[in-house]
Amino acid sequence: MSVVAFAQLLLPDSPYAMWVRGELEEYLRLPDDGTRVEVIGGEIVVSPAPVVTHAVFLSHIERGFTLASGSDPAFPWRALQTVNLDLVEIGDAYVPDLVIVDAEVEERALAGDVARLYPHDVGMVVEVTSASNARHDRRPMFGRQVKPTKWSGCARTGVPYYLLVDRDPRQPGVTLFGEPDRGEGTYEVLGEWKFGESVRLPKPFDVEIGTDKWKPWA
Repeated sequence: MSVVAFAQLLLPDSPYAMWVRGELEEYLRLPDDGTRVEVIGGEIVVSPAPVVTHAVFLSHIERGFTLASGSDPAFPWRALQTVNLDLVEIGDAYVPDLVIVDAEVEERALAGDVARLYPHDVGMVVEVTSASNARHDRRPMFGRQVKPTKWSGCARTGVPYYLLVDRDPRQPGVTLFGEPDRGEGTYEVLGEWKFGESVRLPKPFDVEIGTDKWKPWA
């Protein structure tokens, strides 16, 4: 069974600083098999490569943006998978499943190697949950100890929109968050859909995503 790894390590520098320099994965001696290394709330989170079904969900979302771009030459949004997102303001480092960026960002990347993006480069972060690491994608669970998640980190650094596709059988569905409160690290819910419904992202995206074949994880 896939798990997310946690460990107490003595590092020569902070996890974020090592991530920025490209040293963290090598220091952890991780296999080159799609394993992701992120810094969430200042902690190292190592996640296994996602399953194929996870990738299919992402391809369906990406297809919605591709179709919109094909039908309208002025459509400004592009979908990019698994890029490094540097949240320098809070010392976190994510590898989102998908980011939606302006076409200018794509052109900048084509003009020369771009190692990472920053929150101001991103119009929306998209996360599809996996059984092994879903809690890192969702809003924090409020209780005795509230740990930051990618949801709260993106809100705190001003990412305008956050699309969560939750495959958990207990609560499957799609939620669009927006209007980030940077001080509180929270979002407002802008839309919710059940699997099987057509997801219509409002402006500025104005994109439709079909979910008729989407199912929770087994």
